[in-house]
Amino acid sequence: MGSMNIQSLATQVADYLHETDNELGVANPLPGLWLFEQSKATEHCPMLYEPVVCLILQGQKEIVLETSVLTITPGTSLLVSHDLPVISCSTPESTSKPYLAIVLALDLPLLRSLYEEVSSELGDPGVRAHSIAVEECDPRLIDCLSRYLLVAGDPIETKVMAPLILREIHFRLLRAGHGGMLRELLRYDSYASTIARAIARIRRDFRQRMVVPELAQDMGMSSSSFHKHFKAITSVTPLQYQKELRLFEAKRLLSACEGSVSEVAFEVGYESPNQFSREFTRKFGVSPRDV
Repeated sequence: MGSMNIQSLATQVADYLHETDNELGVANPLPGLWLFEQSKATEHCPMLYEPVVCLILQGQKEIVLETSVLTITPGTSLLVSHDLPVISCSTPESTSKPYLAIVLALDLPLLRSLYEEVSSELGDPGVRAHSIAVEECDPRLIDCLSRYLLVAGDPIETKVMAPLILREIHFRLLRAGHGGMLRELLRYDSYASTIARAIARIRRDFRQRMVVPELAQDMGMSSSSFHKHFKAITSVTPLQYQKELRLFEAKRLLSACEGSVSEVAFEVGYESPNQFSREFTRKFGVSPRDV
């Protein structure tokens, strides 16, 4: 049943992309919902994943974290609970079967309201909860995503049905086997919630000098506990996380030709253009002058 549903959803996504004549292979039919089609393999690309669920329909996606490699195949879903720096690539199944995926941004306020309704029935998140996790996709979640895509293009259906289906999708994710970190995140007194607040602070102030003990204190944690839990959730230290954000933004600015290498280095918070060039080259495998 699950594989048939995956094939049906793959056809539905491909048909939508072709009917909307989308040459780039990307569509955004509803707020927070993205469809992807790629006929060629992509290179390993550093990027920042925000909280999403991603269902692979055809082909394969590989995600590299600091400490592990995840391979996502058709019928499996990727659930991301925190903003995470990763390296990602995708590969088509064959020349005639492109890579296809459907991605939905998580609505954290919606998740929180659902969690408050049913938290007592959800049970313990478990010690194996991860901020990025892969699991065979529940056929009921596949069905929800299919119905959500079906309402796109019909204003009345979108107005009335889309919020109801979106609520059901988030409910399924809360109950999913790989939804443990989501359940942990939604507890206000949890380490996952505290680290999420710290991540939001770092993202806001990534250009500024960061004093980790001060940030830990602001989060109500000791430096050692903060460091341990931050790395457990993101796979990197707070300073490494800040560096990733600076380098990602620098790459964006250089790609858009928004300044010289030195100007971009200072813009993202580096004090030394030489250090910036070394770290940029180490991260992306290319000198910032060659972007």
